[in-house]
Amino acid sequence: MKKIEAIIKPFKLDEVKNALSLIGIQGLTVFEAKGFGRQKGHTELYRGAEYVVDFLPKVKIEIVVDDELVDSAVECIEESAKTGRIGDGKIFVSSIEKAIRIRTGEKGSEAI
Repeated sequence: MKKIEAIIKPFKLDEVKNALSLIGIQGLTVFEAKGFGRQKGHTELYRGAEYVVDFLPKVKIEIVVDDELVDSAVECIEESAKTGRIGDGKIFVSSIEKAIRIRTGEKGSEAI
């Protein structure tokens, strides 16, 4: 099993969620996040005063999938979240040692 974490632009969330459901991924966890990478924020004007917005709004998605679904899930996220502009985000994949569904006690792939 693998955990896929994707940090994307907030307005792409519905598109990513719908694309993942089309390949059979049923559950995901979403966090509101703020951050910056190469874009380093931007400058805005408010009531005549200029200020710097260091942290930009992002959304972090976490899903756990079987090993055979990893490549298709990553490709799905990459295609549906891409705008081609700076700040599109990142995808991280890591191994999961154990998964347990609390309600039923199911373990491993059955728990996800």
